[in-house]
This record gives sequence, structure tokens and C-alpha cells, in this order.
Amino acid sequence: MFYTDISYFLTRVQGLSDTTMGLIITIMGISMFIASVPLGIAADKYGRKKMLIIGNIIASATLPVFALTSNFAVLVAAAILEGISEGASSAATGALLADKVAVLKRNSAFSLFGFAQSMAFGLGSFAIPFVAIFQGYGFADKESHVLLFIVLAVLSLVSTFIMLKISETATLSKVKSSFKEHLPKKSRNVLLPYVLTGAIIAFGAGLIVPLMTRWMYLQYGISDAVSGPILGVTSIIIGVATLAAPPLAKKVGLVKAVVVTQAASTFFMFLTPLSPFYLTASLVYTIRAFLMNMSSPLQQSMIMGLVAEDERGAASGISAALWRLPNALSSIIGAWLMGIGLLAAPFFLATFFYSVSILLFWYFFRKTKMPEEITTQKVL
Repeated sequence: MFYTDISYFLTRVQGLSDTTMGLIITIMGISMFIASVPLGIAADKYGRKKMLIIGNIIASATLPVFALTSNFAVLVAAAILEGISEGASSAATGALLADKVAVLKRNSAFSLFGFAQSMAFGLGSFAIPFVAIFQGYGFADKESHVLLFIVLAVLSLVSTFIMLKISETATLSKVKSSFKEHLPKKSRNVLLPYVLTGAIIAFGAGLIVPLMTRWMYLQYGISDAVSGPILGVTSIIIGVATLAAPPLAKKVGLVKAVVVTQAASTFFMFLTPLSPFYLTASLVYTIRAFLMNMSSPLQQSMIMGLVAEDERGAASGISAALWRLPNALSSIIGAWLMGIGLLAAPFFLATFFYSVSILLFWYFFRKTKMPEEITTQKVL
């Protein structure tokens, strides 16, 4: 709900300008970038479960702050804390999941996680129209949004009890003398091209993806109560796409599966702003999201399979950080372009950056064979 609604909420409900809204989203990303690497290292050293729980508690505590104030300084502080929580969760989740599954099941596990995550994103987006229910009881629009944020913050905090039941099986890293020694040296040759291609595509995505509820309002005049469920349907369809990813990777190979789905998605990114009606734009955007996010769990699985096991937390933190930072930096550019009326420009720029990233990804990894692919070939 938060990531779907934040661009609309800060502008239409809180009254902030598009540029200020973009700046808040950018600060969240910069904070996440700064926090991810040290928190990833801490996850390897002190426990990934602990990082996951800490991240969730901080996120739950900061969520209502965005709803309760329009004070810029307070919103900046909340954005910084939100970034820290995101960094802790991102650094821990991929590594913890990879530790839990056998090599041949890793693609399926990451796809199942992506499915659950997309379903949750979809349900969160469908929660936005609940403001109408609160309004039916006499609350104003802003008050109704505040109530929704608080309710979901409480639910988020309660989910911590589920996390407490997770058992951690990985051996923690030994104490090292300096921060530099914790960096993933054994995995840097594969990690560097991976984060480079991810950063380029993240920059393109940041130009429009976090701003879709705002864009739909400016382009078609529809509120978040309408655009939220539309994007919720998109998230649910994305969840189905993640389940289709492992069979595709098994059939054509992981790297080819990533390249083909992302290339097809880029075409629909270009088409989205050309749609005359919001329903057709929503359909085209949903197809784009379906294809792009089919590759996401495959890429996460890929990097966890290629890096050294004892460097997974640090690698997760670095890859998450170097995805989130350019994604956040470009959000303020996209918000500014929308604010001056260039509503199609973010999509066209995103198409360019997507294309560059896909070509580089193919160049760097076209000869890469995953351990499970090699194992399967031997068995056959």
C-alpha cells in the first residue's frame, strides 16, 4: 500500500509539490543505499534473521509518520528510517532464503517468494479504497488515509511474531578486523557486472514505476482509490508471472529467460503513455510489469547461486543498495518531468535505460552456466 500510494498521498492529500514528493522518495533510496552494505555485512556476522526483524520493526514504526505530518524535516527523518529498514530487510531476505534451499530448488524458492510478495503488494494496493469506508463514517479524506496507514502499520508490526519462528541454519562469519575485510572479494568479478546492469535498469524504472498513481491522476484524472486497485491487479498478475519463471529458465536457460522477458517488457514500457484511456494504459502497463518481473526472482536466484555462500549477505546488501540508489535518484527526475507536464518523457527515457541494461546483461552473462544447470546436464 505504501509504495503504491506514496506519490499520490504526498501530493494530493498532504499538499506537497511533485518535486518535494520526488525528493522524499529519493531520500528513502539514498538512505537504503548507505545502510544496505553495512547491514548486509552485519547480517553475515550477527545473523540474517535479526536484520530481518529489525528492519520490519523500524518500517512499522515509521509508516504512520508519513500519514501524520506534512512537516518536511519530519518527513525527511521518516524517509531516512524507512530506507534503513528497507536496507536491513533487503540485505537479509535473499541470503536467508538461499541458505534454506538446495541448489536445484533455488529458482523455485525465489519464484515462490516473489509470488507471495507480489500478492501482498496487490492486496496492499486493494486496501487503498478503504479510505472510502472511513469517509462513510464521517472522516475527511486526509483522516481516512491516516487511519489506513496506522492500521497497516499495526499489521506490519504483528508480522514480527511470524519472523520469530524462522530458524537460521547458516554459519555466521568470523570476526574480522576491518570493514574492508567483510566485502565480498571472492565474488566481486560476478557481482560488479550484475550490479552495473541492475543499476541502469533501476534508474530507468525509478523514472516512472514509483510514481504511477501520481501519473494516472495527472494523465487521466483518477484518484488513488481507482489507480490503487488497478496497480493491485498488476501486482497479482506479476505474482503469477514469477511462478512461470522457473519452467522458462529450465527450458531456455536462466540468462536467456531474463533477457527475453525484459526485452519484451521494454516494448510495452514504450507503449504505455501512448494509450488514450486509462484502462488501455493499465492493460499495457500490466503486460510490461508481468514480463519484467518474471525475470526478477531469476536474477536474485542467479546472484545468490554465483556468489560465495559466506558472502551472500554482503552481496545481497550491495546489489540491493546499488539498485535502490539509482532508482531513487531518478524518481525526482521523473516527478519533475511530470510536474512540468512532460508525462510521456519518463516512459521513453525508461525504455532507453532498459535497453542499455538488457544488452549489457547479455554481454556479461551470455556464457554463464548456473551450478544447477551444469548439475542437470551431468545427470542427463
